[in-house]
Amino acid sequence: MRIINIKPGRPLAVFLMLLPFAAVFVAYAIGSEIRLAENPSDKLLPAPGTVWDTAWRLITEADRRSGRILFWHDTGASLMRLGLGITISALTALVFALLIGLLPLARSFLAQFVAVLSMIPPLALLPILFIVFGLGETSKVVLIVVGTLPCLIRDLGQRVVELPQELRVKAQTLGASSWVLALRVALPQLMPRLIQAVRLQIGPAWLFLIAAEAIASDLGLGYRIFLVRRYLAMDVILTYVIWITILAFLIDWSFRWVSRRVFPWAEDSL
Repeated sequence: MRIINIKPGRPLAVFLMLLPFAAVFVAYAIGSEIRLAENPSDKLLPAPGTVWDTAWRLITEADRRSGRILFWHDTGASLMRLGLGITISALTALVFALLIGLLPLARSFLAQFVAVLSMIPPLALLPILFIVFGLGETSKVVLIVVGTLPCLIRDLGQRVVELPQELRVKAQTLGASSWVLALRVALPQLMPRLIQAVRLQIGPAWLFLIAAEAIASDLGLGYRIFLVRRYLAMDVILTYVIWITILAFLIDWSFRWVSRRVFPWAEDSL
């Protein structure tokens, strides 16, 4: 039997899935043990138990000055910014993708412009955004939109272009207008791709959010990480990094769950 044809059963698949995480944890624990044995006050690789104790303290204990549990307030602020930016980006991309994919005039007018925009490093625009929109919430949300929108438009627009020509011809033969063609033919085919494209942009969106919060913010997960870095509080930093990873995974899983329930016919392609 060729190895390419071997498919793991459910128990083996779960084991293989967890194995890399276990390997990383063991490697970290060994590295931490070695460094702490040489220098018990070393802060670079705190022991796993120390990280756990710090995480529990951050999750449960209120700040002495404000009386709030800053961990959850940071999480709420970051998720609000992330959700707003991704929502605006996704809805805008959906509209422009339909225009570019269905209308040759719009494709000639916008396609190359969007392609050029997608090549601009979004973080290079951060100072400009702060100057134009200020240091408040708007600039952080706009950075997420600027960073994710061009890629979403290109991906979704290409999906519309690739729709079988037979579908368009048949719809027009049956009397469908351009508006009906967009809503009844292109849009249902595009929605599963939209979910997939947004899933792929969650990672970059977190990057843009953390960068904006690190530079100009007084609340948020990125702000807290860069605030404590000056004290070499690696236990706090690792707690926040792990939490951001968990949040990103849950968001991705949620999109996948929605796709399975709403568009089960497209699951094989995702």
